[in-house]
Amino acid sequence: MFYFMLYPFIVYSRILILAAIIPAVFLMVYVYKSDRLEKESPTFLGSVAVSGILSSLLALVIEWIAGAVLDSVGGLSETAYNAILYFVIVAGAEEGSKYIFLRRKTWRSREFNCQYDGVVYAVFVSLGFALWENISYVMRWGLSVALMRSITAIPGHACFGVFMGVFYGLARGYAFIGDKTKKNVMNVLSIVAPMLLHGAYDFIASSTAENASWYFVAFVAVMFITSLVLIKKMSRNDQYFRLNRNTIDFEIL
Repeated sequence: MFYFMLYPFIVYSRILILAAIIPAVFLMVYVYKSDRLEKESPTFLGSVAVSGILSSLLALVIEWIAGAVLDSVGGLSETAYNAILYFVIVAGAEEGSKYIFLRRKTWRSREFNCQYDGVVYAVFVSLGFALWENISYVMRWGLSVALMRSITAIPGHACFGVFMGVFYGLARGYAFIGDKTKKNVMNVLSIVAPMLLHGAYDFIASSTAENASWYFVAFVAVMFITSLVLIKKMSRNDQYFRLNRNTIDFEIL
């Protein structure tokens, strides 16, 4: 009897969780299938996604501490406050945490032997992060939030992951052939590029300026399209890492 009383709640909870998970899983499958040279093992990619979930916990702690510090600072205009909050604290904490777990999990992996692998790993970490974040939002606010986040926040995290992965894959390639300067530059860009995108995404989304919603739609559309183009071109131009400097030419496009 008690089970039947709880049954509607159980069903609704399962629907909420599925609504939170499906968009992330769909994008993971899309990126995975785009890996044309040598697909990564599902077990390893599963552990990479779990690393993304763990990175969300680290980001939460950093955002809480840094947010408290920011709130204690007086004399900031609304624009300055939002710029620091979104570009430095939120974007820095979330993309930085993703990168830390991404690098720790994949940098020395034997499976990381192609340029496009960087995109796959970064997107799986980002979507692991987004999946956990989405479940918490959906369980709190319901299906309406699931629909909105499925077309904005989750693909947004995937796009941040694409940009991180492009430069991360290049960094690993240059490290493989011993070019430390280019490796370091690409590693910096693998953090800075998604941070700028993430900060701009949140900053525009929070803006109360006239026509801000249209600017947000335009920004998201351009980011999504650019990410899809990068995925296709990086997949098409993918190559194995090689030791001979004369036979390797890492490119973004």
